[in-house]
Amino acid sequence: MTVNVRYEKSNLLFESIVVWFFSPIQNLLTSTTSYVSDAFDHYFFLVETSKENDRLLLKVNLLSKKNNELIERNKLLERSDNLIEFLDKDERPFVIAKVIGYDATQWSKVIFINRGTNHKVQKNSSVMNNAGIIGHVIHSSPNSSKVLLITDGRSAVDSLFQETRESGITVGTGENICEMKFVPISAKINLGDKVISSGLGGVFPKGLVVGRVVDIVKQSQELFQDIMVEPSADLSNIEEVIVLLPNQVE
Repeated sequence: MTVNVRYEKSNLLFESIVVWFFSPIQNLLTSTTSYVSDAFDHYFFLVETSKENDRLLLKVNLLSKKNNELIERNKLLERSDNLIEFLDKDERPFVIAKVIGYDATQWSKVIFINRGTNHKVQKNSSVMNNAGIIGHVIHSSPNSSKVLLITDGRSAVDSLFQETRESGITVGTGENICEMKFVPISAKINLGDKVISSGLGGVFPKGLVVGRVVDIVKQSQELFQDIMVEPSADLSNIEEVIVLLPNQVE
């Protein structure tokens, strides 16, 4: 500036040199300032956008959770309706229970349900679904019970064939199938015959479906047939069950 005042015309070269020297620096400073300003603006914009995205995502998750709960509730109502549609509601009291645990090993076939003595569930109460017998209660606490499945080796259901009325005992094998014992070699049994509870033994009411015959072996030197029975209920996929309660005494 001093040179410019003193030498108005002769300073053009000097001024050009100064401008040439400082111009890149000025451009750099301007660019840097602009970049930093844009970066701060972009950062704050992204922060606000991120917060808004988080709020929207939370809202979506809450709506999804609520929608899923409604779907599950509707499915539960549908399954409950299917469970009880074949029951005579005036014949015997019952309660619907949810399966809350499995103990299915090669030694034990047991499930746990969320109903107990507070719901009038007692030891030896019959447990079933709309397909047939599941098992019976072997232990009951105030709010839960332990159910022995009919496939457990300790289970035995006094049974008969629905068509021929021949009787036998359906016992668990520890696998996903049962065996019907003490059926005379002379009894006429066919594959697909339905097996039901006989009502004897004091545990299962008469007429509950146990399963159907899937294999028959007759040996002439034996007194009884070897008959395998497939449970009518899918014991590997149980969500809710029906527990038959003791008849109320007037």
